Amino acid sequence: MKIDKAKTLLLLCASAGLPLWGASAAAGSALAEPFAKALSPDGRNEIRLYADPLRYEVRRDRAVMVEPTPVNLRVGGRELASGSTRPLSIVACTSSGKLATPVYKKSSIDLAANGAFADFGDWGLALVARDDGVAYRFELKFPGKVRIDGETAGVTLPSGEADCIAYYEQSGNSGCEEAVSQGLAAKDIACRRLYLPFVCETDGGTVAVTESDVCDYPIWDLQRVSTNTLAFAGRFAPWPTHFANDDGVARDKGATREIHWFVTRRADYLVETDGTRTLPWRTFILADSPAKLMEADIVMALARPAKAESDFSWVKPGKVAWEWWNDWNNKGKDAGCNTKTYERFIDFASRYGIEYVILDAGWSRGNDIWHFNPAVDVPHLIEYGKSRNVGIVLWMGWAQAEGDEERVAAHFAKLGAKGFKVDFMDRGDAAVERFLWTFAEACARHKMVVDYHGAHRPTGMSRAYPNVLNYEGVHGLEMMKIFSGTDDILGHDVRLCYSRMVAGPMDYTPGAMDNYPFAEYPRMDKKKIVWKDPTTWRETDFWRNPGSTGTRARQMAMMALYEAPLQMLCDSPAKYERERECFAFMADVPTVWDETRALDGTPDSYAAVARRKGNVWYVAAIGNAAEQTVKVPTSFLGEGTWTAEIFRDAEDAAVEARHYVHEKMDIRAGDVLEFRLAPGGGCIARFMRRSTGD
Repeated sequence: MKIDKAKTLLLLCASAGLPLWGASAAAGSALAEPFAKALSPDGRNEIRLYADPLRYEVRRDRAVMVEPTPVNLRVGGRELASGSTRPLSIVACTSSGKLATPVYKKSSIDLAANGAFADFGDWGLALVARDDGVAYRFELKFPGKVRIDGETAGVTLPSGEADCIAYYEQSGNSGCEEAVSQGLAAKDIACRRLYLPFVCETDGGTVAVTESDVCDYPIWDLQRVSTNTLAFAGRFAPWPTHFANDDGVARDKGATREIHWFVTRRADYLVETDGTRTLPWRTFILADSPAKLMEADIVMALARPAKAESDFSWVKPGKVAWEWWNDWNNKGKDAGCNTKTYERFIDFASRYGIEYVILDAGWSRGNDIWHFNPAVDVPHLIEYGKSRNVGIVLWMGWAQAEGDEERVAAHFAKLGAKGFKVDFMDRGDAAVERFLWTFAEACARHKMVVDYHGAHRPTGMSRAYPNVLNYEGVHGLEMMKIFSGTDDILGHDVRLCYSRMVAGPMDYTPGAMDNYPFAEYPRMDKKKIVWKDPTTWRETDFWRNPGSTGTRARQMAMMALYEAPLQMLCDSPAKYERERECFAFMADVPTVWDETRALDGTPDSYAAVARRKGNVWYVAAIGNAAEQTVKVPTSFLGEGTWTAEIFRDAEDAAVEARHYVHEKMDIRAGDVLEFRLAPGGGCIARFMRRSTGD
């Protein structure tokens, strides 16, 4: 990395997750407001610090995006920032260079940034400003261990008329985040806990509030203070102390392992941790329009890097043939969760070049991963897959590995499994974060990939551990198996591109081949589902034979639109063979990219993106419940003639959602393509160069 030698190395240390101590510059005898600030290299984004009390402010092109908002940290009963707190020194710093990101939406990202560090003695505040956003974080220099009692980390919006995207906490469960997004004005947001990213569009541009480099610390949520103010307070889950299982039985040392544990009591502090450390970045992605949020890299750029000696060249992104959603391809002879069914899945994956097959809930006996289901010959299936170049990924509830991470990773790696889908964390406290990092490291040592399902949104861990390929933290297609309401699912799918996805990849699990107009979508009676026993999940025909809202072209578009280095293919081999034309195209869509460009769209209309892998471009778009026309400029293409292979909504797709048009046409860079989207519609196109020049 190239460093501006006229500045300090402080920002480099920050991006590496190291303390920023040792460099200093004399602070002026009088502190004018703001007393510290950082301005992005392009001069557009700025973060400022003010005193009395200590506050931060976020600006873009001088317009206030986040009004001055107090920040503070309580450590060992002490408030670090008092009303008269002044820094001992303020240091400016800068960095530049590129970071290779082979398992990402781009092949590399720009690390150019300007920063400042306010040194208060045994603690400090770091600021950073990039062309895609700004951030701040606390840094500590206390001896030994400390107890962090709480953090003041709020957000104050400048306008009640600002258009926002909000996700409300579900059932008091911070960390699950399988919530349907809502588009609403800031003044109409309820005083409930909000998951991040929280997006706000004002006259000055768009800001997405999220975080990066969360390690040994709880995740950050927000809650509106009252309906009379636009101030949002930070919410953090305290350290958990007592647990119980689904039946309310308290956890003890001799307790049988469960899929997960519910917290029944918490401490009055967040975490006991190292006294010399950095805390998570409070991150603000800034853009001229909501669409440009999709191009931002700040979460990855500020995240903790991989250790210098690490080698992740073995990590293999790809697609997964998944059986749980389609009820183990439950058709005909040898139906259900058994060895023969999995052999059919492996044969199917091998035939289409699909990298993995998952063994979801059912391969082990009960909840015990150390004993196999007698109907599922796991060692045989691993060898069977290996002979056909298909890796096996194993599902498990996270409590099966908690405290036993190394043994679990080592055992199943030796058996030949390629990775884990880990589920049911559904929490955001520091104890869960410790597990996520510990298990990621154990799996990295044994060259196993990880999908953190049942987890909160990503916060950049995949920079340190690129073997962590995906995260859930989203109300995805899986949840539609139990959908019984009237939530705006079609609008939610669009809003995801402008909110949840800007934090990182998401395990939405698209690819349904049975498609319904929203009004005709079968609703599930949740009262019939008994979740504790997988054999009782098959209560209705729709549970055995699920589908999706919106059109076939919409499901196909999600393959390129939604970021997922480990992309689940939700439907059954039988249906994919029936719809071979669509599936063969879907199977070829990459899961990681060399370039990503946001196209036109808004959270209340449609989302569209262009992505490149090698010399091939893809464009994908989906719309909400309104019929609309999407115009796609092709200026991103290089010179010459290109062949566009297109799947789009048929004329009658509004009523026959499975109907689509498959066509090819020649175009040149700069041509504008128009696609009519049916209600809940979509389109996807692949561009391959035919010739160069004239």
